Amino acid sequence: MNKLEQEKLQYMSNAIRGLSIDAVERANSGHPGMPLGMSDVATVLFSKYLKFDPHNPDWLNRDRFVLSAGHGSMLLYALSYLVGYKDCSLNQLKSFRQLGSKTAGHPEYGLLKSIETTTGPLGQGLANGVGMALAEKILNKKYGKLVDHKTWVIVGDGCLMEGISQEAISFAGHQKLNKLIVLFDDNKISIDGSTDITCSDDQEKRFRASNWNTMKIDGHNFNEISNAFKQATRSSKPTLICCKTVIGYGSPNKSGKESSHGAPLGSIEAKLTKENLNLIEKNFVVPDKILNNWRSLKTKGKKNRENWEIRLKNSQLRKDLLKQMKKRKFERSKDVFFFLENISKNIKNEATRKSSQNTLEFFNKKIENLIGGSADLTGSNLTKISSSNLHGKNINYIHYGVREHLMSGAMNGLAVHGGFIPYGGTFLVFSDYCKNSIRLSAMMKQQIIYVFTHDSIGLGEDGPTHQPIEHLPGLRAIPNLNVFRPCDAIETFEAWEIALNSKSTPTVLALSRQNLPLLRKKFKNNLSMKGGYILEEQKNNKISLIATGSEVSLGYEIQNYLLKKKIKSNLVSIPCLDLFDQQDKKYKEKVLGNQIRVIIEASSTQSWYKFVRENDLIFGIDKFGESGKAEDLFDYFGLTTEKVVNKIMAKIKL
Repeated sequence: MNKLEQEKLQYMSNAIRGLSIDAVERANSGHPGMPLGMSDVATVLFSKYLKFDPHNPDWLNRDRFVLSAGHGSMLLYALSYLVGYKDCSLNQLKSFRQLGSKTAGHPEYGLLKSIETTTGPLGQGLANGVGMALAEKILNKKYGKLVDHKTWVIVGDGCLMEGISQEAISFAGHQKLNKLIVLFDDNKISIDGSTDITCSDDQEKRFRASNWNTMKIDGHNFNEISNAFKQATRSSKPTLICCKTVIGYGSPNKSGKESSHGAPLGSIEAKLTKENLNLIEKNFVVPDKILNNWRSLKTKGKKNRENWEIRLKNSQLRKDLLKQMKKRKFERSKDVFFFLENISKNIKNEATRKSSQNTLEFFNKKIENLIGGSADLTGSNLTKISSSNLHGKNINYIHYGVREHLMSGAMNGLAVHGGFIPYGGTFLVFSDYCKNSIRLSAMMKQQIIYVFTHDSIGLGEDGPTHQPIEHLPGLRAIPNLNVFRPCDAIETFEAWEIALNSKSTPTVLALSRQNLPLLRKKFKNNLSMKGGYILEEQKNNKISLIATGSEVSLGYEIQNYLLKKKIKSNLVSIPCLDLFDQQDKKYKEKVLGNQIRVIIEASSTQSWYKFVRENDLIFGIDKFGESGKAEDLFDYFGLTTEKVVNKIMAKIKL
């Protein structure tokens, strides 16, 4: 690279720095250090290596660029404006971090076309990038060069300290995701100061031990940056490029210091920094020549995309690929009713995890782009089916290993990449390991299905460490997440059906380990769509027995026991409290009833207080579980017919 070319890149890079300084100063809030430090690396990437087209941001075969170190969001926003994305105007940069702007404090999926995924919680973008690279690898095997792109991820020291990073790099190395390139902003600074006070890791050795290709470069040397990118694009392994950079680059008094990380430089220091970088002092101004250099990149991107579209048009695989990428609604047909009729005739007790597996067998024949997996619990979650493929051109099942958080983060990456409906399994108690990723699934409105089995003390002898107590209320508290706890095989099918038609809402399926009886005989309509319904109605009832999951069958026994005592009751099943709470007041009151309400759920009682009144009863578990046989545990925690009835009778007498 000659001197003239390097000078051009330096001017382009400093334009990123200038806009980043101006936006953070105007907002009086933000993180200028990372954009100032990584501008040179980003400039080489966008100008010479990244495959993108601002004219058509959703181009299927574009490279994915993920800013895992999402606090440095102004780097991405400045780039978006400079290269000419229509939705990122100069006014958006001026509105950085303001209410209602598209340039939020951290990149938020859906606000700008250049944002491939929501980042900010450190390490999440890296795991998402692994999912994107996995999606590309699977689709590339199936469709060849029609899907042939790279995933570039910028991480910082914080991303690599988070535990999810180890899960991500281990999985990516094992899968040989060679089109995944991680750019490490190696500036040795975190919020508390030098990373020497918290970390002694040799990141290069760490990645290499996980089967990665690694390199170290000067992150401010354009030749070294470009040569490293060139090598990375030819690697047979995923690549880590340690970019030695200076945080707050160009700042006379704050560069290389933690003070440039998470606060504005200040008006005086901002002025000195811009002078040091030979930038125009006037804010938010990029000289025409430099802006034209950036905007000219659109021509190359457009040409790449148009050439790809010609290949797509002439390909025999065109229809199959477009079908794979399209989100389609599932509609019931005759074979659905035949499948459900067979269930209704089966009087054998069955765990809902097994019902889920049977349902998957059915749906996988109808929906071609399901991709499943499990965090090393395949035989327990029952997420693998007869048509699951681990190899070849039709891979649709992933062994994620004991990496729950990576699995959830990767599923987010698979979903935002497009072409798949991901589902993945672990035990409900381990949803805590997945929580941050689940939250982002909901925030990004992604169709992801979390299969969480062993949903209560019903799992038995594994004891309190494995028995979920507070998990259902915690998951139900996440906005835009449907949490299902079906009571039998029919409700399990209905939950899957709803999940597969929820295009902008992720789903949790909380499924039993223990066998449960079939309570539903009617299957014509999906009664779970409203979240809850009256399963067994008795006229002139005095009690509403309200339950979820395995406790609905307990409610059924209690209802029959009370009837022998000439006490009539309604049995209510609420497989999805989230959907039920969205119904109008009239429907909810009708289902819950005006008589005494008796809530039964083998979980923390916290979810239910909005539905109970002073004289109502809640039977739940508000302490940790115990180790023992399931039936003994239900008795110990008071969740038996006799013990519930005794308390009901005492309440009625009062």
